[in-house]
Amino acid sequence: MLKLLRNNGINKLKSNLIRNYSTKQSIFQALDTFPKRHIGPNENEINEMLKSINTSKLSKKNPNSLEQLIEYTIPKDIRLNRELNIEENKVIGENQLLKDLKKIAEKNKVYRSFIGMGYYGTITPHVIQRNILENPGWYTPYTPYQAEISQGRLESLLNFQTMVSEFTGLPMSNASLLDEATAAAEAMQMCVNISKSKGPFAFLVDKYCHPQTIDTIKTRAEPKGIRIEVVDSKDFKFTEDVVGCIVQYPSSNGVITDYKEMADRAHQANALVVAATDLLSLALLKPPGEWGADIALGNSQRFGVPLGFGGPHAAFFSTKDKYARLLPGRIIGVSKDKQGNSAFRMALQTREQHIRREKATSNICTSQALLANMSAMYAVYHGQQGIKDIANAVHRKAIILAEGIKRLGYTVLDRPFFDTVLIITGDKTDMMIKELESRQINVRQYCSKSISISLDETVTSADISALLNGFSAHASKPLGLSSPEQLEKETSTISVISEEFARQTPFLTHPIFNRYHSEHELLRYIHKLQKKDLGLTTAMIPLGSCTMKLNATTEMYPVSWPEFNSIHPFVPANQSLGYKEMFESISNMLCEVTGFDGCSLQPNAGSQGEYAGLMVIRSYLTSIGQSQRNVCLIPVSAHGTNPASAAMVGMKVVVVDCDTNGNIDVADLKAKAEKHKDTLAALMITYPSTHGVFEEGANDICDIIHANGGQVYMDGANMNAQVGLCRPGDIGADVCHLNLHKTFCIPHGGGGPGMGPICVKSHLAPFLPGHSVVKGVGGERAMSAVSAGPWGSSSILPITYVYLKLMGGQGLKKATQVAILNANYMASRLKDHYKILYTGSHGLVAHEFIIDLRMFKESAGIEAEDVAKRLQDMNFHGPTMSWPVPNTLMIEPTESESKYELDRLCDALILIREEIREIETGKADRKNNVLVNSPHTEKVIVADNWNYPYSRSKAAFPTPATVASKFWPTVGRIDNVHGDKNLVCSCPPLSDYQ
Repeated sequence: MLKLLRNNGINKLKSNLIRNYSTKQSIFQALDTFPKRHIGPNENEINEMLKSINTSKLSKKNPNSLEQLIEYTIPKDIRLNRELNIEENKVIGENQLLKDLKKIAEKNKVYRSFIGMGYYGTITPHVIQRNILENPGWYTPYTPYQAEISQGRLESLLNFQTMVSEFTGLPMSNASLLDEATAAAEAMQMCVNISKSKGPFAFLVDKYCHPQTIDTIKTRAEPKGIRIEVVDSKDFKFTEDVVGCIVQYPSSNGVITDYKEMADRAHQANALVVAATDLLSLALLKPPGEWGADIALGNSQRFGVPLGFGGPHAAFFSTKDKYARLLPGRIIGVSKDKQGNSAFRMALQTREQHIRREKATSNICTSQALLANMSAMYAVYHGQQGIKDIANAVHRKAIILAEGIKRLGYTVLDRPFFDTVLIITGDKTDMMIKELESRQINVRQYCSKSISISLDETVTSADISALLNGFSAHASKPLGLSSPEQLEKETSTISVISEEFARQTPFLTHPIFNRYHSEHELLRYIHKLQKKDLGLTTAMIPLGSCTMKLNATTEMYPVSWPEFNSIHPFVPANQSLGYKEMFESISNMLCEVTGFDGCSLQPNAGSQGEYAGLMVIRSYLTSIGQSQRNVCLIPVSAHGTNPASAAMVGMKVVVVDCDTNGNIDVADLKAKAEKHKDTLAALMITYPSTHGVFEEGANDICDIIHANGGQVYMDGANMNAQVGLCRPGDIGADVCHLNLHKTFCIPHGGGGPGMGPICVKSHLAPFLPGHSVVKGVGGERAMSAVSAGPWGSSSILPITYVYLKLMGGQGLKKATQVAILNANYMASRLKDHYKILYTGSHGLVAHEFIIDLRMFKESAGIEAEDVAKRLQDMNFHGPTMSWPVPNTLMIEPTESESKYELDRLCDALILIREEIREIETGKADRKNNVLVNSPHTEKVIVADNWNYPYSRSKAAFPTPATVASKFWPTVGRIDNVHGDKNLVCSCPPLSDYQ
C-alpha cells in the first residue's frame, strides 16, 4: 500500500510538473532572457517591499502590487494605458540577440580607410583594451566628484592633462571635451569671454580646417551673433571686432604651415590664436604654444582609441595659465588631504554650470574620461621614444607613398606634410575613387581635382602596395619594380619637415611616462589605479539624477567588434548599412518610448542634447517668422545645464518659482508666460521634477506655454521614471533629450562618454541637425551640425540597442516600476530617521528622493558632506550632495539594485543617524567625531598613533559588510580650498605617488 501511494504521488508530481511547465513556456523558448538579470529584486523581494510600503492603505484595488504603486505615484491623466510596441514584446535570449546583431554588424564593410580629417587607424594595445575599455572597474564609476574614492582615474586624467600640455606647449589642460569640433566651438566662445568686449564679435576660421569643425563653429556662432569669416589664414584681417582665429596644424589637406607671423599680427590686434592640431604630429612638429597659439585643441583618438564610426573619442584642450578660470570642461588638480598627503581632485568647480548657471563658461558637464584614460595609458605605455618612433614611421610611410605616386606620373602637392599626401588627379578623380573602392580602399576626395591620403600607425607594406597598384591602374607611367621596401631605401635621406617646423623640446619627461613600458608593469599600474576607485563592481552608486544602473556585459560586448569600432565616420554610405539599420531601429524605439515623431542621434552628451533641442526650436520659430521669440522659462530647481544651454542659443532666461512642495509654481509660470507672450520661445522642464516627484498638472503646464506661443523642452534626465508608464510627447512636450548613459545603459565611464539624442514632434523634425560631410543626415531643413560625428558617438549605440531589444516593451515597463518601487521602499525605511523632503499627493516619491540634513548643522555640526564621506567608510559612494536643495542628499537606487543592496544602504544611513544622535546627546565630541573625520584610510587605521575618541573598528568597520569585505578610500578628506588656491594641474613629483 505504501509503495502504491508513493508511486501515485510520484506520478501525480510528474503530471503536475509536466502540466505546469507546458502552460508556462515551450522548451524551445530562450532561458537566457534578460529582464530577470537586469532587474535586481526577484518576485519575492518585490512583494516584500510592496508590503513594506503598504499602498493597500490607499485603496483595496490591486492591493500591494506594482500596478497600485504606479497608480498612486503617476497622475492618471498622463499614464500610458498600453504596452510599448518594442519587438512586439517577443521574448529573446541574450545569446540569440548577439547573433542577430552580429548579422546586422556584418552589413558594415570594414575596408582600409585613409580618409583622415581627424580620424585615423590606431593600434589599441591589448593590455589597454582588455583592462580599461572592456573593464567594468574602469567603465562603471561615476564622475569623480567624490575624490577620495576616485584617486585612480583622477591620477590617470592628470596624466592625460600632462600629456596634452607637454605635446602642445601650453601649460593648462582640461580633462577632455566631447570631440574636436565642439572643442573648437568652445575655444571660439572662450576667445569672446577673454576679450571682455561687449561686441560686436568676429572670429576668423582658416578654410583649411576640417569641414566638420567649420560647420560646428558656425552652429555655435550664429545664435550668439558672432560673425564668422572663413578664409585662407594668410588673408586674415584682424579688424577691431575680431576676438580670435583658428587654424588647423597640420591643415586638413596635410600641409604644414608656419603661423608665427600670423600669430604676431593677431596678438598685436589683441586677438587670440587657436590651433586645432594632431597629437601624433606634435612628436615631430614645433608645439603650437611655441609659435604663438593661445589655445590648442584636437582629437586624441589616434592614441589608442578605435575609430568607432566617429566616436566616442576624447578631445583635448590646452591654454595658458592666465586663462585657467575660463577653460571649459573639467580640470583635474592636486591638493592635499586631512593628513597632509598629496591628493587629486576636480579643480575650479565654481566656474562650472551647476553653480554659474546661465553665466557659466560652457554648458558641458561631462567629458570623455574613459577614452581620455585610454589615450593617457597609450602615452604611458609608449613613452616619448615610442611615440616618436610611431610618428616617424607614419611620416616615413607618407614619404614613401608620395614618392611612389610621383613615379606613376601624378603630381603631389609640393608642400611640407606629416601624414597626409595630396595628389592632383584632375579629370581622373572620380575614376580613381571608384578604382580604389573596388579594391576595398577608402581615400578622401579633397576636391573635384584632387585626392588626399592620410596614413597612420596601422599601415603596412601591403597597404602601400595596394594604394600604388590602385593608382597605377590609371597612371601615365608604370611603377616598375619599385616595392615599398625599395622605395624606403631610396627615400631614406628625404625629409619634408624642415628645421623651422621641427620640434626641439622634449615631451613626456615625467617618470610616469617612463617606467611602465613592459606589459606586466602597465597591467599592474592599471590595476593599482583601478583598486583606488569605487564603481558598480563594488557597490551601488545611489546618485540622484544620475541613474547608475547595470551596464550589462551583453550590452558592452559588441562595442569591441571590428564591424562597429573599425569604421571611419566618412566612409561611403554603402559601407555602413549595418549602422544605418541599427540607427533606424534605435530611433524608432526611442520615438516609441517618448511619444515623438523624429529623432537625432548626433548630440554626444546630455548638455549637447539640450543645446540641440533648443536650437531646433529656434530654427522652427525662425521658419514661421517668430524669430523675436527669445525668452526661455526655467524653474529655479532646474539643473545648471538648462540655463547654460539657453544662454548658448541666445535666449534670455526667466526663472520660474517653485512652491513649498517643490513643484513648479503654476501661477508664477502662467503670469510670466503671459507677460512674455510675444517673445516666449520655450519652457525647459524636468519630469519627474528634480525633487523626485511626479507633479500634478504637467499637461496643463504644457498647455500654458503653447497658448502663449512657446515650445516645451523636456529634460530627459529623469526618463528612468517614465519609460513604459508615461511619455513626454503625450504629456505635451515638443522636444526631449535622452541620456543614453543613464536610462539606456551606456556606462558613465568615470566621467564620460555619454550620449544625448533628441526626439521631437513632427513640426520640429525638419530642423534636426545635419552634417557638412555626410549627406542625408537630419531633417529636410536641417540646421548645421552640433557634433563632429554625423551620429555622435556611434560605436556605443549598440549598448542601447541591445538593452532595448532584450528588455522589450514589457521588460522596460517592469524596470521602471521597480525603479519607482526601490526608491519608495528606501524612503519608507528611512522616513522615521530622516525627513523625506518632497513627496507626491499620496506620500510617494518617483524614482528618487531627497533626505533633509539641514537641521543637523545646528544640532550636531554635521552637514551633507560629512554623511557622504562617512558612507565611504561603509563601502558606498555618497548620494548627490546639496542639489537641488543645499545640505540634502538625493538618492536614486535604480531598478538594478537588489533588496540586499538597498537594505545595506538603508542600514548604513540609519547607523549614521545614530552617530549624529551621539553628537546631539553629547556622547560624541562635536568637532572630533567619526563623521567629520571621515573617510578613514587604511594608513590612518594601522598607524601606531591613534588620537581619536572612538575605536579603530568603529571608524573602519562599522557594518557587517565592511568586516566581510572592505573598500578603502586611499586618501582622507581633501582640502578643496587649498587645491584652488595652489592650482597644480599636471603630474606632481614621483615621490607624491609613493
